[in-house]
Amino acid sequence: MVNYQNKKEHAQKVSKLIDQIGMADELEKLKTRIERMDSKAHAKELSDRIESIGKHSFMCQADVGDLEQVNRMRDLVVKQFGKVDILVNNAGIVRDKSFVKMTHDMWNEVLSVNLDGTFFCTKAFIEGMVERKYGRIVNISSVIGRMGNFGQANYTASKAGIIGLTKALAKEFAGKGITVNAVAPGFIETDMVKGVSGEVMEKILAQIPLRRLGRASEVAGTVAYLASRDGDYITGQVIDINGGLYI
Repeated sequence: MVNYQNKKEHAQKVSKLIDQIGMADELEKLKTRIERMDSKAHAKELSDRIESIGKHSFMCQADVGDLEQVNRMRDLVVKQFGKVDILVNNAGIVRDKSFVKMTHDMWNEVLSVNLDGTFFCTKAFIEGMVERKYGRIVNISSVIGRMGNFGQANYTASKAGIIGLTKALAKEFAGKGITVNAVAPGFIETDMVKGVSGEVMEKILAQIPLRRLGRASEVAGTVAYLASRDGDYITGQVIDINGGLYI
């Protein structure tokens, strides 16, 4: 979670952060480290790396599907930074299975993290934004939430739900200086996607008019724009980053 006290410098600081980390390759390394963190030692290592490029960081672990843990995380973050102006809801998991074979637990696990997590985190931080009459919320949906996909009924429902929640909150909080938008990435260069076979990758690329995967920096740049002054007049929108896969 990144907090900027000077709202005019949002876009510049996020852009500089991406540049200083080393653009997409280094950002992807940090993302991978976050995904693989399984101890406080790993979290500390990543935090130190961010600090080494002149940025302040604070690591706080929480199950976003648990309201009590989310509220505890909020209290710790606010104590550290004083306030939070930008909230990016990007926690997400998959439990893929054909609908006939999908269990109730598989459905609940995905909805709990992806959709409930977005609700709980927004609920936890929105009050402070309302008090200050300023806030930027960016929810990470998915192209799957736009078009659906075989074997991903739970994931599709959760990501489509995020889009609906985004639009409702945008209308509710626009008059309070808070914008709420969603970003819906397609196939992005991640370890998971890079791990698919060559044959499967060829089929994926054949469906994408731009004939390539998206880059992590392209998603990060879009989020940074929506959180910046340049994005002040944008709310309730879904920004698709999918190379033309869904139009």
